Amino acid sequence: LHLSAVKLAELHSDLKIQEKDELSWKKLKAEGLDEDGEKEAKLRRNLNVIMTKYGMNGKKDSQLVDTNYIKDTTESDTLDDPRLEKLWSKAKTSGKFSDEELDKLWREFKHHKEKIHEYNILLETVSRTEDIHKNVINPSEENLVKEEILHSKHRELKDKLRSINQGFERLRKVSHQGYDTTSEFEEPRVIDLWDMAKSANFTEKELESFREELKHFEAKIEKHHHYQKQLEISHQKLKHVEGTGDKDHLNRNKEKYAMLEEKTKELGYKVKKHLQDLSSRISQGLQHNEL
Repeated sequence: LHLSAVKLAELHSDLKIQEKDELSWKKLKAEGLDEDGEKEAKLRRNLNVIMTKYGMNGKKDSQLVDTNYIKDTTESDTLDDPRLEKLWSKAKTSGKFSDEELDKLWREFKHHKEKIHEYNILLETVSRTEDIHKNVINPSEENLVKEEILHSKHRELKDKLRSINQGFERLRKVSHQGYDTTSEFEEPRVIDLWDMAKSANFTEKELESFREELKHFEAKIEKHHHYQKQLEISHQKLKHVEGTGDKDHLNRNKEKYAMLEEKTKELGYKVKKHLQDLSSRISQGLQHNEL
């Protein structure tokens, strides 16, 4: 796969969450609690996202951007959207961003690309389900259940599209004006969650509690970023030491690399699981708005 050390750790975290979700689904299925197959369909969709994200779906150039532009800017680092490419080009040449801020902005662009990717996968799934539903001649109770599932997926599509539109507007604003030093959050995923939370059916007290939880979540993400950087540095050192023939030095570097790799995997899993929980709560709040 030619994945970096950091991306391999991320893949491990994603697969660990997928495995846990599949085990939970098997228990539900054994108890007859997924008769409509919605949870199974969601698992397949999530696996499809993972395989596409890490270039494991057999398609060339399907892997999401992994390279930090400061380390290595290559032609393969495309955003697959002319509007995003134009914004990124403008931001890079504007002189309004330090190297650190450009690094942060590039992460925002990558995150936005990933959101579009996930939206397109869900849209394709919904389209296939609708085609099957339309070909059913005799309506039945089972088909009525499937119709409700379609409504649920359309709500999910609506939420994702709202997030994409809000995210693009933010990227457009930041690319033109630079970062707001008074901004409450910096991490792209946290900014998304906060924007969505403000649109959800939360009381002032619930929203304030959610804000505090997002602060803790952002600190967790920053800690994960720190270990990702340390892992990448350790990986480079390990490759260098392997060529020197110094066994003692090599063993010490291997031990440090293994420790950093395990910690990065652990933190990656915790971040993604926390993100799932927070996203689920916001989704429920948004659905209440529509009732």
